[in-house]
Amino acid sequence: MMAHATKDPLWQAKVASELKRNPDLSSVLNDKCSQCHAPAAHYEITEVQSSEVAIFGAQGILDTSHALHDSAMNGVTCTACHQIEDTAELGTLDGFSGHYSINDSKHIYGQFSDIVPQPMINNTGFTPTYSAHISDSKTCATCHNLKTPFVDANGDIQSTSAETEFPEQMPYTEWENSVFADDGSQPQSCQDCHMPKTTSKVSNRPDWLVAKNSFAQHHLAGANTVMLTMLKNNATQFDVISGELDQGINRARSMLQSAVSVTLASVAINNGNLEAAVRLTNLSGHKAPTSFPSRRMWLHFKVTDSQNNVLFESGKVNPDGSIVGSDNDADSSRYEPHYDQITSQDQVQIYETIMGNSDNAVTYTLLRGSHYLKDNRLTPQGFDKISVPDDVAVRGEALNDDDFNLGVDEVLYRFPVTANGELAVSVDVYYQPLAHGFVQDLFNDADIAQVQAFKTLYEAQTLKYELMSNAVAQVSSQSPVTANPSVVISATPESITEGETSTLTWQSEDVVNCTASGDWSGNRAWSGTETVTPSETSVYILTCTDGSGGNVSDQVSITVNASGAPVNPESGGGGASDLLFLLMLLIVAISGNRSVRYSCNQP
Repeated sequence: MMAHATKDPLWQAKVASELKRNPDLSSVLNDKCSQCHAPAAHYEITEVQSSEVAIFGAQGILDTSHALHDSAMNGVTCTACHQIEDTAELGTLDGFSGHYSINDSKHIYGQFSDIVPQPMINNTGFTPTYSAHISDSKTCATCHNLKTPFVDANGDIQSTSAETEFPEQMPYTEWENSVFADDGSQPQSCQDCHMPKTTSKVSNRPDWLVAKNSFAQHHLAGANTVMLTMLKNNATQFDVISGELDQGINRARSMLQSAVSVTLASVAINNGNLEAAVRLTNLSGHKAPTSFPSRRMWLHFKVTDSQNNVLFESGKVNPDGSIVGSDNDADSSRYEPHYDQITSQDQVQIYETIMGNSDNAVTYTLLRGSHYLKDNRLTPQGFDKISVPDDVAVRGEALNDDDFNLGVDEVLYRFPVTANGELAVSVDVYYQPLAHGFVQDLFNDADIAQVQAFKTLYEAQTLKYELMSNAVAQVSSQSPVTANPSVVISATPESITEGETSTLTWQSEDVVNCTASGDWSGNRAWSGTETVTPSETSVYILTCTDGSGGNVSDQVSITVNASGAPVNPESGGGGASDLLFLLMLLIVAISGNRSVRYSCNQP
């Protein structure tokens, strides 16, 4: 992916979309997005020529006639990384976001001190030079910690400094707060994982050189099999060598499969309910998933009976990459919350970031991203959510989940079952580099050539997600279990004046799914509250399904009175006082004492 960072069709499409949505910030976008995706061309244009970078158009580096087109299309080149100097800013905020310092003396920094430099000098003009920083994580932080400015709805920049910019991706800071940091209990650098070491002869000049130990292989594998597969399947279009991409795909898949582990910590049937505790552990050196905020990981939990009938399934994925039950996949303005306990099939544990804009609404536009509404990505081991920097903080309900911290999350699945015999329980951990909501938002700009091109490629490709890990178990229900499903719904108050609100409250037991009908609609959690403002008398029905397919329902009516009309006393408007008034009149009539008076405040 680093070699093809400029050819990447998603990168081209996303940059084009951002430019369309924020045309007044074109210079900022062109500079920021080429700094790490086309570093050699960017350096020549900005530092040597003292000019501005353009990505698209007749003057853009993607145009084949541009003098630096070939340099740009080489992506993240060898000379770009190996000429980064070891400055005081390296690994700090001032060095993040592509603020690397390239030496102007043509020195190439490497990991070995016992070198013979002349062959490289003779053949390339570069001088190989030992420097320990090239093996340090802070070199990777240069581009893999990225903060971006953000704008309000009018396009005005709201961030005032690097500190206040949006933390678009911060894997280096995540690593710094893990056990794998240099001062952690299990120190491992980025290079230790992404550039595995071997013993090899690394040059044949001079011919008497011997093999070197701990040579860092330049695999630089990430996790994006989807994009690598797209490049491979369209090799001619992108001018890539597809045979070498097979290695990259296999390495990325292997990296994914070693990133997390999942276990079924316990599975049992108690009082007619199947209860399964799923335990997920992060084995990587940063959050899982990390980096660009289009990525997500989720749990696919499934229970079947001996006839392979599905009794419960949460997190099923559709062929188009959308997840059944995901609020965000159904409605781009919403998102699925983090769960400590899942009791309904429309609840899904999705580990992801959801960007919020300056109006606190969900956004997919990077330059509108001002903060995260949700960040429950699985933290690395040693990462304490209570004490980490704000840029990598946990956001949303995961912050209040006692089982979510220090690289581990535990989710309890609980639902009623009536099946008899052996039940099969399975949980899969899936990863998706491009969340469904993210790509659908991008496709809103399909009138742009680059977006349409990517849309065509993405929709034609079947690979949209990967399996990371899975676990299976069996549990026996020796005798039929009788569930007692129930649902109760109420409204407070049941009578309102037009324009006022009422609160619906409901509670159900031994059910799997609940669906609203009548004067409301959609799926609902097994219990909850909701404020409504009906404009006329309305009926709210809630129907819930138990584990055997049976239904139970309840309903409530809210009376809406016209403004200024009397409130029905039988609907919370003081019926007890009127009953007392009638009783007093009866007493007066019986006693004949017509001097008795009774007053009340009812109309």
